[in-house]
Amino acid sequence: MNHLSAQNLSKTFGEKELFSDLNFGLHKGEKTALIANNGTGKSTLLKILAGKETADAGKVTLREGIKVAFLDQDPQFQKGLTIDELIASSHSAISKVIQEYEMAIEEQSVYHNTETQKKLEQATAEMDHKNAWDYDRRLKQLLSLFRISDTTIMTDVLSGGEKKRLALALVLLDEPELLILDEPTNHLDIDMIEWLEAYLSRSNLTLIMVTHDRYFLDRVCNHILEMSQGQLYYHNGNYEYFLQKKFEREEVTRVETDKARQLMKKELEWLRRQPKARTTKSKSRIQAFDGIKEKATGQRNEQDLKLQVNVRRIGGKILEIEKLSKSYGEIKIVEDFSYMFKRGERIGIIGKNGSGKTSFLNLITGNETADSGNVVIGQTIVFGYYRQAGIPVSGEKTVIEVVKDIAEVVRMGDGNSISASKFLEHFMFPPEVQYKQVSLLSGGEKRRLYLLMVLIKNPNFLILDEPTNDLDLLVLNRLEEFLMNFGGCLILVSHDRYFLDKLTDHLFIFEGDGRVRDYYGSYTKYSLENEKEKQGKKDPAYAKPKTTKTKVKTKLSFNEKREYDALEKEIEQLEKEKAEAESAMNSGIEDYEELNNLSIRIGELIDLIDEKTLRWIVLDEFVDPS
Repeated sequence: MNHLSAQNLSKTFGEKELFSDLNFGLHKGEKTALIANNGTGKSTLLKILAGKETADAGKVTLREGIKVAFLDQDPQFQKGLTIDELIASSHSAISKVIQEYEMAIEEQSVYHNTETQKKLEQATAEMDHKNAWDYDRRLKQLLSLFRISDTTIMTDVLSGGEKKRLALALVLLDEPELLILDEPTNHLDIDMIEWLEAYLSRSNLTLIMVTHDRYFLDRVCNHILEMSQGQLYYHNGNYEYFLQKKFEREEVTRVETDKARQLMKKELEWLRRQPKARTTKSKSRIQAFDGIKEKATGQRNEQDLKLQVNVRRIGGKILEIEKLSKSYGEIKIVEDFSYMFKRGERIGIIGKNGSGKTSFLNLITGNETADSGNVVIGQTIVFGYYRQAGIPVSGEKTVIEVVKDIAEVVRMGDGNSISASKFLEHFMFPPEVQYKQVSLLSGGEKRRLYLLMVLIKNPNFLILDEPTNDLDLLVLNRLEEFLMNFGGCLILVSHDRYFLDKLTDHLFIFEGDGRVRDYYGSYTKYSLENEKEKQGKKDPAYAKPKTTKTKVKTKLSFNEKREYDALEKEIEQLEKEKAEAESAMNSGIEDYEELNNLSIRIGELIDLIDEKTLRWIVLDEFVDPS
């Protein structure tokens, strides 16, 4: 049974045709990944399926009564609402059902007649239909999971990442039968991604999503819908199977095109030799030539990203970190951390959102000052720092103006020099796009432009903070190829586990409270060891032997009492700092970088408040009330 059917969908944006006459269906329980290059309209297609946009032609049919939920790539909320008010307004139907059920119970307890009994039965049936029995529990669980602790704050002050997490929580709260997701893993840390992965894998819902996360795609989806040059291709299988079939299809097309070109060349020679008078046989051959010409020239080559830069020579000293420490009030980002980088080293950085990963990058690049310790940078080192915040330029400038501000001529890896305009073409910015304002670019185009701005300086030490957000799989594959062949040093912060596994074999794990674990191995190896350790703690075979007498804890030790007293002050101080940061964000600051730093800091504070409050609750159980 189809949960959704799309018939002859067409959409044009300006003068560009995004897609035409698309036909497909989504069966019950089918989990589909939609794969296409940026700029081909995949996000627009998802919005049309969700009823958020209208197609120019064609129609979308949903099974009657099906519950649909949609997650936008860049969620926007109604301004002037708190999170509580947003939840109440977006889930008013369920809230109304719960209120009517509670009223029915009260009336039945007071009057207890046939009418109130019937009312209660109807309200109970509606609670069943809306699955509203554990609504409050699910709401608290999801908000806690996505680290949304203060629901009294205004949605206007939330960062892009916080909005995405809140939107995802509300989408899952609906428990839809058909789920439409646009880049669901953006702005989530690895723990959240793995939870969402497990939830979607075991759920029986129907799903269609756009994602660049290949592990997530592989583990959740059983179908791939590829949109290429206005056509759809269906693949029953995982990402590896899709790549194999795509390669085979493109190879067949390439061979056919080459044959058509050779034949066209022969036919052209024949046409030039023919006299003006044409026989019927000649005319039919001329008509056949038109078909050959269309086949030989009709295969458009998709734009391809060409990453090639001139990596500067690296000297003996690269980067040395000596006893580095940094705190914000009571919050420790890094404490007494030392490390000496070696030539060609590739290090991945992982940790929960708010654990201080971005602050650490700012410390080693000199954008923030350490409380103590030193960062010694070699004389030959040229950093290329790709920040999570994005493009630090005016949106009013054109693409070509932004690049020419850095360099009119760019030296490439092969020693040749090319113009700024030609360099832009290497990054899939054709001439017509080069004169667009930066503010009009898509999210993926802005990311590509920012990557270009980092690489144009020919760095030999790359620092990439969440570079995969908003990049399509084509760009991501090309970026991986470039980084695998990059001759300099690499530090990579990413929630994309496939990306980490492919490019790094050494991790800095930010565990919180200033602790940074230096781990030699891939992310997958670390994850398996971590999971085995967790299972070991649960397994009775690993448990310590029980003694005949168990001492029951009845009061706090001296050190725990000191910790308990200190926690109250620390939580109060953190709440104060959070309020000041939120106030600063609402004060009208226009500097993007300052706003981004405040947003990151607020996320760190929320995590710390949650952690310390949980510890305070545990200790409070043993406080002597006298």
